Amino acid sequence: MYQPFIDGLLNGNIKSLARCISLVENEAAGYEQLLERLPANSHTKVIGITGPPGAGKSTLVNALITHLLEQQKSVAIIAVDPSSPFNFGALLGDRIRMSQHFNNPLVFIRSMASRGALGGLSPKIIEVSDIIKAAGFDYLFIETVGVGQSEVEIAGIADTTIVVVVPEAGDEIQTMKAGLMEIADIFVVNKSDRDSADAFVKNLRLLSHSKHHGGWEIPVIKSVATQQEGIYEITTAINQHHEIVSHQQHRHTLLLTEKAYQLIQHRRMKDVSKQQLQQEIAQQVQQKTFNLYRYISTKS
Repeated sequence: MYQPFIDGLLNGNIKSLARCISLVENEAAGYEQLLERLPANSHTKVIGITGPPGAGKSTLVNALITHLLEQQKSVAIIAVDPSSPFNFGALLGDRIRMSQHFNNPLVFIRSMASRGALGGLSPKIIEVSDIIKAAGFDYLFIETVGVGQSEVEIAGIADTTIVVVVPEAGDEIQTMKAGLMEIADIFVVNKSDRDSADAFVKNLRLLSHSKHHGGWEIPVIKSVATQQEGIYEITTAINQHHEIVSHQQHRHTLLLTEKAYQLIQHRRMKDVSKQQLQQEIAQQVQQKTFNLYRYISTKS
């Protein structure tokens, strides 16, 4: 039924790509068959961009796009926006900072709502990223909403995870060890033209050097994304990391296992609607005998 869209997708047709993503996001009838026909792809480098709010993630992604386009590389971006807790729609929409690239045939940008996902990712992020990979892009960047340590699930999806921080995060560096420190493949200290940047970078390097991911020593790279500073070094680190991990079968298996676990979890929760729960609870909570756990047992 969707074969024309799949054929267009595999031939790099942007309209077919957008259509396939919409079919999967909306769970149109037969969308599972569309996903089952996707070919394997180890060519596309999938890079997760995460970190606290205000670190300049969107600006950094924009700078990376500009640099990669100069090398005639094709780039896709999934910008995961925070959702309204009331209507579950994206609050930000397409990123204004990336508007200069919208009409470039080598660039594909898609905004997705997180829809209340605690990890900062959309529930459909795995399927959408695999569709984009099938289109044959050289790089796929997934920029998350930046909600802090709960964002660690990005490490289960991306080949390379970049954690973006700013010099002012120095007081939080010990807390980071328990969260973002554990998932970083590359640290980027953005806005490094600010005071205390050198001291922060030095401390971060001392911590990161104690972490080794399969023979990979985590680099700490200074950048000023608005000035394109440090972008070449970041791109070089991405390529070096991908070259190493592409030969690590164990890591590849772990990534696939994490994806499989999340997909199975989402499918088993498919019939659970948060909006419906809210409506039912709103009715039942008026009863003084309402008990949350009795209510949950009726849903199990």
